[in-house]
Amino acid sequence: MSGCSTDPVTSRLPFVYRIDIQQGNVISQDAVDRLRPGMSRDQVRFVMGTPLVRDPFHADRWDYVYLYEPGSKGGERKLERLTVFFEGDRLARLSGTVHPDLTAAARPQERQVTVVVPPQEPENLGVLTRLWRWLSFGGSGGEDAVHSHQHGGPPPGGSPPPTGDGPAY
Repeated sequence: MSGCSTDPVTSRLPFVYRIDIQQGNVISQDAVDRLRPGMSRDQVRFVMGTPLVRDPFHADRWDYVYLYEPGSKGGERKLERLTVFFEGDRLARLSGTVHPDLTAAARPQERQVTVVVPPQEPENLGVLTRLWRWLSFGGSGGEDAVHSHQHGGPPPGGSPPPTGDGPAY
């Protein structure tokens, strides 16, 4: 038995597991809808990805191919093709099994989003607490505070940071 076998006998055996096979560029309708005539090669590559086939004899043509072969779980075989043609360095036309949907409903709607950030009250820290935090490179006790909490005392080789409960000097 080979791994790529299409033998109907091995495909019916219950203990033979076949994986789903995906090959090529996934061609999504959303990506194809974003393609517009006049886009540069870099813009097309950004939207669609690197083409599967770039023929050295046809430099103004890129081919995107996607193949899906279902495994043991079943499903539908899927083959999609998209050929992008350039004139110079600009997108001229598209051809293939997937076509852009240029209707107004298919275009993404622009929307404004307002984010409300609640006001934050400044911490009222004393001079020693600010000095301690400055000396520990801006942390709020971080590792020392964790060590102190876990072991019930100051970290090895150091004293505990000021708590802010006492008077601020």
